Amino acid sequence: MAGSFRKRSARQPRLPASLEAAWGVRAPAARGPHPGLSLKRIVSAAVRVATANGLDAVSMARVAKEIDAATMALYRYVGAKEELLALMVDQAFESAPPPRSAEEGWRASLTRWARHHRDVLRRYPWVLRIPVSGPPITPNLVVWFERGLGCLAGTSLTSGEKLSALLLVNGFVRHDAVFNADIRRGAKTSGATVQDAVRAYGPLLASLTTADRFPAIHEVIASGAFAHPGDPDEDFDFGLERVLDGIAALVSVPSSRR
Repeated sequence: MAGSFRKRSARQPRLPASLEAAWGVRAPAARGPHPGLSLKRIVSAAVRVATANGLDAVSMARVAKEIDAATMALYRYVGAKEELLALMVDQAFESAPPPRSAEEGWRASLTRWARHHRDVLRRYPWVLRIPVSGPPITPNLVVWFERGLGCLAGTSLTSGEKLSALLLVNGFVRHDAVFNADIRRGAKTSGATVQDAVRAYGPLLASLTTADRFPAIHEVIASGAFAHPGDPDEDFDFGLERVLDGIAALVSVPSSRR
């Protein structure tokens, strides 16, 4: 329960103080010379800086300036920038998809989870610049973890298979987001749109290759696929459906036969 303090096993790994405070298992920092300062306010300011100016703009000094506080005052709440980054990601994921309903199938539920995940990464592309250092451990990400596993409840998958399936879907969503963010960044640098960049790729590739050496590529060029690039949402849905097809094939086999 938030705000409560639970006894910790002597052998239980300890989280940084700021993450424990986010979970409500550690008292918030005592009020200092800035009584309006709080962990949430600091993290929200960092998210605003990253969203407006990119992740490279985030520093303890820049965040302190955003909330008109001394840089050292932030260290009463956040021990290091790495902790701040973890809490920023957690705040980006503060709105988790609703739990799977009783009448919703696992596939529809997991599709909804994946699309919601994609939308968060599109809204906060700087999240993709922060390396994943381990399994989810911050409050909001753990809720997402729970909701994702809940999508697969009642299937024939074992607990280990549910974890692997969710990791597969999560990886697909993240890869799609990274790929599209990189394409958009490159197009923005050149002044072209993503669609323009894809259309220009076909003729350029055709000028650099020959059909006898690269027959498969020239077959795609001749089909007009590069001249008429698909919508990113359609590409996402196509890829996600293929991933879910694979999971469905596993679900269809009783665990006793695997």
